[in-house]
Amino acid sequence: MGGVPTPTIRLTGPLDPRQGWSAANCPIDRTLAVVGTRSALLLLREAFYGTTRFADFAERVGISEPVAAERLRELVEQGLIEREPYREPGQRTRMQYRLTQRGAELFPVLAALMQWGDRWLGPSGVELRHRDCGHAVTAGLRCSAGHEPELEEVDLVARDRRGRPAAG
Repeated sequence: MGGVPTPTIRLTGPLDPRQGWSAANCPIDRTLAVVGTRSALLLLREAFYGTTRFADFAERVGISEPVAAERLRELVEQGLIEREPYREPGQRTRMQYRLTQRGAELFPVLAALMQWGDRWLGPSGVELRHRDCGHAVTAGLRCSAGHEPELEEVDLVARDRRGRPAAG
């Protein structure tokens, strides 16, 4: 209620005041349209853990085969996972699934969800570790110069069509 203000991102230039613009092309909204279901995120988790076979995805995520088939199809259509044929001796050719580079770049998102869940919902019993040094791997904000800003030190800045900061 009262007391200490909640840290927020500062809106700048044409984004201030907030009522003057709409988040119509929001990258968060567009990303959630691609991976916004629980089953899609858990299928991606399994792909990061090395799962490749359809039946294993469905079983490990705890979803029905029709749901797994639909979500995997969507992830393939979005270019996050690719299908490739494999054949075991004496068996028919089947399809397996592998992460694409586009899919692999979602790992920091899953790592952040994992970290948040461990902190606020209780420890899971697993953690990410850097193989080379053995230290815990964490997700966090970092600017391109390497600084780790607090939330209240982050500005939301409008960009022009070329991706450069818009005049404000």
